[in-house]
Amino acid sequence: MTEPIDEVRQSYDRIAEAYAERYGDELRHKPLDLALLRALLDERPAECGAVADVGCGPGHITRHLQEHGADIVGIDVSAAMLDVARRRNPGITFRQGSLLKLGVPDSSFSAIVAFYSIIHVPRERLRDVLRECARALCSGGPLLISFHVGSEDVHAEEMLGQRVSLDFHFYEMSEVSSACAEAGLSVELMLQRRPYAPMEAPTTRGYLLARKG
Repeated sequence: MTEPIDEVRQSYDRIAEAYAERYGDELRHKPLDLALLRALLDERPAECGAVADVGCGPGHITRHLQEHGADIVGIDVSAAMLDVARRRNPGITFRQGSLLKLGVPDSSFSAIVAFYSIIHVPRERLRDVLRECARALCSGGPLLISFHVGSEDVHAEEMLGQRVSLDFHFYEMSEVSSACAEAGLSVELMLQRRPYAPMEAPTTRGYLLARKG
């Protein structure tokens, strides 16, 4: 039986090239995202490990963090997406993994960013994901996540001209905040913004910054 994570992996394998073309330079159009990423780097414990970009896709956020001084690793479930990321960002470390299994020892990362990565995490696994992030963070390490705000679940069978099978889970801010608290992460910032039209889908975007310990 195909597991949800297998469907995510296979779907992003199919659209990796098209996804990179569509979204590979999106950060320069997103001033709030850039400000939050800078804040993440400023907030991380300097004596701890690397920063992890989980669900890194083609590596555009990974590259931005490296350019601003971070020792960085990009992690993604899709092998094809990682191939694209390595090609577009030589010299940066990328490896396969997921929010449910980062594959690192405890306290490995000084910070974790996961932009639109929990959108494919079923509600019943959200707490498992946040516990895994907390395990991998060193004491005082921040976690910055973004997601679509709401309560609906949307299934897509086509994306960027390719056949996919992807479930998109929207989350309320309080839902994510409560799950962070249960995982031992103290929430320090929550905010929402409207989409940057016309480049983004018409959904409200949520951001949450939490800290271990």
